[in-house]
Amino acid sequence: MSDWLDAVKWDAQGLVPAIAQDAASGEILMVAWMNREALEETARTGRGVYFSRSRHKLWRKGEESGHVQTVSEIRLDCDNDVILLKIEQLGGIACHTGRRSCFFHKLTTDDRGHADWVATEPVLKNPDEIYRR
Repeated sequence: MSDWLDAVKWDAQGLVPAIAQDAASGEILMVAWMNREALEETARTGRGVYFSRSRHKLWRKGEESGHVQTVSEIRLDCDNDVILLKIEQLGGIACHTGRRSCFFHKLTTDDRGHADWVATEPVLKNPDEIYRR
């Protein structure tokens, strides 16, 4: 392993949160987790690689959907415990729901003060078509 990987403050499970940000627009597209192997592979290949906590294995973004992330820059925050990936999202869809961004729920409040989450971004492609379920 490289010294630069040792600078990252990994959590007790050996993970660090990673933010994927559109390099051109600055839009936050998704947040995922990385382990050392995922971060090293991302740096080496220039493609977004994460660690799937549910599947307990590396998740190479786009390996099933075709929505690959090309990484142009990797940054580490001031506390060394969050990774920022500046990316180009191929196919324009980062979210498994078929939307551009995973951050499509917006908290809104009606005239009576009742708050609720509302989906504000359109589905660009049906997930069943993306993942051939």
